[in-house]
Amino acid sequence: MSSNPELFPAIGSVVDQTQKLPVEAQTVEVTLDEERPVQEIESLCMRCEQQGVTRLLLTSIPYFREIIVMSFRCEHCGFSNNEVQSAGSIRPEGTVYTVRVLGREDLDRQVVKSNTCSVEIPEIELTIPPGRGQLTTIEGLIRDIIADLSPDQALRRIENPTAYEKIEGILARCRDIVGDDEEENADESGTGEVKAPKRASELDTPLQPFTVRLDDPAGNSFIEFVGSMADPRWNLRTYHRTREQNIALGLIAPDEPEAPPAEPVAEKKEGEDQAGEPLVNENEEIFTFPGTCSSCGHPCNTLIKKVNIPYFKDVLIMSTNCDKCGYRDNEVKSGAAISPKGKRITLKVEDREDLSRDILKSESCGLSIPEIELVLQAGTLGGRFTTLEGILDQIYEELSEKVFASGDSRGDKDAFEQFLKKLKAVKNVEHPFTVILDDPLANSYLQNLYAPDPDPNMTIEMYERTWEQNEELGLNDMKVEGYEQDAQQDASKPEESAEKEGEAKSS
Repeated sequence: MSSNPELFPAIGSVVDQTQKLPVEAQTVEVTLDEERPVQEIESLCMRCEQQGVTRLLLTSIPYFREIIVMSFRCEHCGFSNNEVQSAGSIRPEGTVYTVRVLGREDLDRQVVKSNTCSVEIPEIELTIPPGRGQLTTIEGLIRDIIADLSPDQALRRIENPTAYEKIEGILARCRDIVGDDEEENADESGTGEVKAPKRASELDTPLQPFTVRLDDPAGNSFIEFVGSMADPRWNLRTYHRTREQNIALGLIAPDEPEAPPAEPVAEKKEGEDQAGEPLVNENEEIFTFPGTCSSCGHPCNTLIKKVNIPYFKDVLIMSTNCDKCGYRDNEVKSGAAISPKGKRITLKVEDREDLSRDILKSESCGLSIPEIELVLQAGTLGGRFTTLEGILDQIYEELSEKVFASGDSRGDKDAFEQFLKKLKAVKNVEHPFTVILDDPLANSYLQNLYAPDPDPNMTIEMYERTWEQNEELGLNDMKVEGYEQDAQQDASKPEESAEKEGEAKSS
């Protein structure tokens, strides 16, 4: 969240403020002593080289971050353009937002597309490369596709019939989504009358489901979710950028050499002899792994230490600190074998004493509190080894940064603030609540205060993973025993097929 919320007010408050002003006062030239909702700057038109006007709006998207909306228009030639740029910094990780559009109401979801973001619609095999930034909706993206691909279709039909047929199939699918008729559009363009198209979400025709995926290495793009982040049609995934992506973003120079691969080094502790003999307690050893910073791409080291949790298993605590950009990260991973079953831990929290319980939430674990409808998907917050109070504080801090004083998403301005109040009440244990940890890999842990006896407020359930869970975790294709026989069978298949072909030819 911006340190100066008055500089980046939410869109809803900007609209309210603008409507209260007279028309002549809604825009003003940029000055140092005057602040208005929209600022105007004279700019050179790149088409006719006359002076046009650029309007700037500094605003913030609820549950997202600050952006700058720019609109240019030239009164001399009529050229106009609009663009959106992020007003924040490049995020440490790239983001992939995926929305499954199942109904026409999903076409009204707000979309922030930065100039480094690519858009993909797999069902029609369409990928939009990075270009100018946009603040639009899913319907707006589809209409832009139609507007960009339609004008040259007549020429493609003559020069490249194959490309024409392929693009015409994409346009037909897009017109079905927004409810546009090609013949009606042609008639309107012939008469010169311009009619505002009817919103696609208001049509009664059925909609064939499709998927919209935004991939932004800079992490500055966004698709609106409905209600909360538990929206079943909405998904967010983060990833570490590649070296090529860091170069494209200007984080590292193209000629900068890559960090040479090095072997892990174990730091010596007191009690280790000069000959390099291992320590009596191997958990005191800290390993240093050279790597690359996921934020800026420069070389940095990751420290790893093995820790044993009583009544659980060994875990690996990893810490990364980049001296170049200041990026810091710590994570916890399991140091044991993959469990044959998943684990679900349910704790009934009744007083503040329960908040002091140690908790290990692995990156494959989901966390939920049914009383306030809080659902954290697997991968959220990464792996964490802290207390129950600590992880609730971290959830509150992460979510409170997403909400703004005057949110305006779908007219439900106070929904997220009310949710934060409920979460704060849970943090203070103002009423009993339930914490559920669901980990398909059984790598998560919640301290039993009565160990080794059973905890009356905590239940642990081991369950069989579904095929979908194993597929997502990559376990269906993993085989660690008997793979020699499979290799022999694969090698014998070509020989058998060659023999069959030879028999067929001889017959």
